[in-house]
Amino acid sequence: MGISGYTTKDEEKKMSLFDRIFRPKDALKSMRALRDAKKYFTTLTAYEPVFHSWRGAIYEYELVRSAIDARARHISKLKADIMGTAQPSLQSKLRQGPNQWSTWSQFLYRVSTILDNQNTCFITPIFDASMNITGYYPLLPERCTIIEYDGEAWLKYKFRRGEVAAVELRKCAILTKFQYKDDFFGTNNSALDDTMELVDVQRQGIKLAVKNSQVYRFMAKLNNFTRHDDLVKERSRFTEENFAEEAKGGGLLLFPNTYTDIQQIKTDAYTIDASQMEYIRTNVYNYFGVNEAILQNKAKSEELDAFFNGAIEPFAIQLSEVMTKAIFSERERAQGSIFVVNANRLQYMSVSDKVAMAKQLGDRGALMIDEIRDLFNYPPLPDGQGQHAPIRGEYYYAGEDEEASDE
Repeated sequence: MGISGYTTKDEEKKMSLFDRIFRPKDALKSMRALRDAKKYFTTLTAYEPVFHSWRGAIYEYELVRSAIDARARHISKLKADIMGTAQPSLQSKLRQGPNQWSTWSQFLYRVSTILDNQNTCFITPIFDASMNITGYYPLLPERCTIIEYDGEAWLKYKFRRGEVAAVELRKCAILTKFQYKDDFFGTNNSALDDTMELVDVQRQGIKLAVKNSQVYRFMAKLNNFTRHDDLVKERSRFTEENFAEEAKGGGLLLFPNTYTDIQQIKTDAYTIDASQMEYIRTNVYNYFGVNEAILQNKAKSEELDAFFNGAIEPFAIQLSEVMTKAIFSERERAQGSIFVVNANRLQYMSVSDKVAMAKQLGDRGALMIDEIRDLFNYPPLPDGQGQHAPIRGEYYYAGEDEEASDE
């Protein structure tokens, strides 16, 4: 450690991700919070503010993972921006990316994935050696608890490898889904239990069907044997001649004439029928707010617009609000400094719809050239050439007296 608890530049290079989040300078304060915290933070619902993961691993199921991935892929296209004049140094860093390890696309994808899997996502600040915030990082802790220390709420993390640390709750952003009983955390995914059991039965049935298709079983009646010892000897002889490693039957079973009523035993593995599979798909689609067209990238403009309204925009609003509170103080927010995540909704339109909009609004001066180019994913024109609106000759700006204006 450097002087007065600060790390030197060489020490900073050796800092792990864990160290950068739970900064060395405040390590003593963090440890005191863990040691001296005697109770959970008091909540209105009287539920212990402790986050527990669902017992099941829904992300390991192909259908569920596809639904979560579809949402995350669209969310990763959102654009993060900061407005206002507060904390210019941090604003400059965040415009380049959320942290030194991730791009904004990767950050948004992971936040969405964590949120859909656990219905709660924690985003904590990253500090440099001088205790300046340099970025933010989404965490997937094994268990989190809200504790109280010195009259303040702290977020206590317990990671899978056993590390335990705490950071002030006001410096973190918490996203939730299905928040009902707990004041801080979203409800787990136990509502999917029945559906996941059906999915698991289906997977096991398919595996058994494949295995059983590779096994030949039969039954036969053995005549002219009255003594038990003779039956045992015949069973041993048949096994050695047909199934032993040194057997030379070449995969062909030969039955003597003492065997009668030879029959193959067929096992029909249980698999869910089409209507039940459709029921499973519908449950998963409803739960995550997607459909087959979204999953398979076949959705039309109207479907994509509905998906944006129902799934993408609520996420963008919540992330914008919680990150704004984590980054800026109440005074800075009152002065107009905000963190915002948004999207160009027009990108969801079909090409023909974009052409029609560009034609109708561009000709009337409602859209600038660069805005029209952005509809088709073209870059802006150089030197600000696209920062004006093209107006056809039959249209003009009218003043208050309805006379043509030169503006």
